[in-house]
Amino acid sequence: MTTLAQRLALLQNRIETSCASNARALGDVQLIGVSKFQAAQYVIEASKLGITDFGENYLQEALLKIDTIGDKKLTWHFIGSIQSNKTRVIAESFNWVHTVDRLKIAQRLSKQCPSNKELNVLLQVNIDNDPNKGGVSSEACADLVSQISKLPQLKLRGLMAILNQDTDPRVGYETVAQLHRELKETLSPELRPNWDTLSMGMTQDLEQAIAAGATMIRVGTALFGPRE
Repeated sequence: MTTLAQRLALLQNRIETSCASNARALGDVQLIGVSKFQAAQYVIEASKLGITDFGENYLQEALLKIDTIGDKKLTWHFIGSIQSNKTRVIAESFNWVHTVDRLKIAQRLSKQCPSNKELNVLLQVNIDNDPNKGGVSSEACADLVSQISKLPQLKLRGLMAILNQDTDPRVGYETVAQLHRELKETLSPELRPNWDTLSMGMTQDLEQAIAAGATMIRVGTALFGPRE
């Protein structure tokens, strides 16, 4: 049975190899440890090994973990579906929100975000047009980007995507990356420097995501091992 340190070393090697193969700097890709269903002790262990960013899907589990760990230096990413009645605590407790796909959710996050912070948000895009999955359609992205970019307390940083299992990740992630480039051109010049993030790629397809331009990869199994 491998240790967390051994799994991290293997994962870092995959990331380094992918960056080198695609002429990308290692620092261009941020690893987010997906810690859902993982005990706080494993997050603490991962943080001691140098992981600074963690992603959580389920709010109550995440809040307990954040409170138990109590490390203000860690960066927390909310990567699960967002219920309207949970936006206040999400805005208060997380540094990043990856799964904004409705104007109503963005407006609530903006209104309820503490006045002393700026919340980084990503627009979740559903390039497969899968009705069973969250995310806005590619066609509707431009209007939503225009509206969200005007909201106070929010810093719109880019796109997040989760591909269907039967979607070719090379094609899918390049499609998301192309959309990211096109949307940047719709932003006002002062907002374009903030549009710098592509959150895509997981354990099984991080190489294809990095090749397409991912700046954040969300990895659970390859880091923490199979969930019990």
